[in-house]
Amino acid sequence: MKLVRGFAVLSALCVLLMAARPKENSLKPQYDAKGFLVRPSDYRDWEFLSAGYGMNYSPAPGSPDMFTNVFVQRWAYQEFLKRGKWPEQSMFVIDVRNAEGEGSINKTGHFQTDLTGLEVEVKDSTRNPDKWAYYGFQANAKTAEAMPKGNECWSCHEQHAAVEHTFVQFYPTLKPVAKAFGTYNEARDQVR
Repeated sequence: MKLVRGFAVLSALCVLLMAARPKENSLKPQYDAKGFLVRPSDYRDWEFLSAGYGMNYSPAPGSPDMFTNVFVQRWAYQEFLKRGKWPEQSMFVIDVRNAEGEGSINKTGHFQTDLTGLEVEVKDSTRNPDKWAYYGFQANAKTAEAMPKGNECWSCHEQHAAVEHTFVQFYPTLKPVAKAFGTYNEARDQVR
């Protein structure tokens, strides 16, 4: 009888652990019936790659300085560490946040505030003939349509990204990995 009770407790524990683990599908790009990318809800639990403040790729002045935080799925990050390139189904989420300089006890510098939107880059050759696609989510949007082929994001990444379509030159923990595997494009690291 003790053996049966022990087996029942062990089985219940296994079921609870399986229910608590993240769903595999939540770690890969999900699309709705229209083919729009579903907003990754758990991206803040992913691997944090880097943050930027006031980064702007255009010489035109006037846009407010924003914070950008870059996340990638942990499994894709681990694959990059093994090979120096991104596996299929990799997703990068850039959460864009307002910046404030005055608040609480802060006297200098800036801190992050409200989310203004998400930018998502997906490597998925089954859906995108050019492998990489770009999506822009409004702050509360649940889905986003892929930007049209030849959009500014795709073109900029194609011309300036140091590893495939990703700006590894701005990810200090991955830059030496890509260099060690020979996947880093040194010319893309040069200031223009």
